[in-house]
Amino acid sequence: MRAPAGARPALMRYRLNDIEAFLLVIETGSITAAALRLDISKSAVSKRINDLEQALGAQLLHRSTRGVAATDRGQLFYQRARDLVLQLDDAATSAIEDEDNLCGQVRIAAPMTFGRKYLGPMLFGLMQQHPRLDLVVDLDDRKVDVEGGGYDLAIRITQPLKDMSLVARKLGLSRRAVVCSPDYAARHGMPQSLEQLAAHRCIGYAYVHSGQLWQFEATAPEQPPRTALVTSTLVFNNGEVMCDAAIAGLGVCLLPRFIAADALRDGRLLEVALPDTPLPDTIYALYPGRRFQSRKVRAVLDYLRLQFERPLPWEAA
Repeated sequence: MRAPAGARPALMRYRLNDIEAFLLVIETGSITAAALRLDISKSAVSKRINDLEQALGAQLLHRSTRGVAATDRGQLFYQRARDLVLQLDDAATSAIEDEDNLCGQVRIAAPMTFGRKYLGPMLFGLMQQHPRLDLVVDLDDRKVDVEGGGYDLAIRITQPLKDMSLVARKLGLSRRAVVCSPDYAARHGMPQSLEQLAAHRCIGYAYVHSGQLWQFEATAPEQPPRTALVTSTLVFNNGEVMCDAAIAGLGVCLLPRFIAADALRDGRLLEVALPDTPLPDTIYALYPGRRFQSRKVRAVLDYLRLQFERPLPWEAA
């Protein structure tokens, strides 16, 4: 049966606000969180989702007492609509901004301590240059789902990445140091080799699966990294707390220098002089390879690259 002349196809009856609500429900994981982001009521978000489902003639969400989850069709619609909405947003912002004045929102995920101490101050300059640019920076030491969480960029400090769904741009290296307090060294002595580390109380990091295995640079180009099996008597999920525990004399700790730098400078921590050098991590900027990348996201990425070309503050003497 043919539609009446001049009638719009069903797919043209959806509203952009309804799609935006659906995207936010998927990205935040709940109707409540989406409502907070949109600054509207939960019932208004639910109505927008219902209206979108009716317009499309398809169920997009599974609803239960435990929350909501995308159906197969909903996940497919999210993946395609997300890029289209980003392109539409980029087209709208390009109509009102010039080359020297960015506007719109960019969502960034980053580790807690690095984001608070360094990434935030790095981005303050960009915000001052572009007052209409909205940066949403989510700080969490957990490994976030960049694409599923709706992030435009993520900063990750890790060993070489294996996630091929993300495009990784290397920003710099994060060198690490084995440290302890002067009090701990006076009471227990300092380990002189990787083998001696096993006899010491160590402080571990919760979000590393190999937290009991510390890695050090290989002794020859074709050799694998050297490892030290340690016993972590304390384990924390935040680097600053690990640093505080080491300063309190509770054990030996393997820390990024961007966390340990201040305490090493003022003598609250000592660097353990081992014959082996801890394997450095790499600081990456990640973004979804399948997602449209707007001009403002590219501008943020380029700005961060420039910041890392300068001497890094935690590496200064």
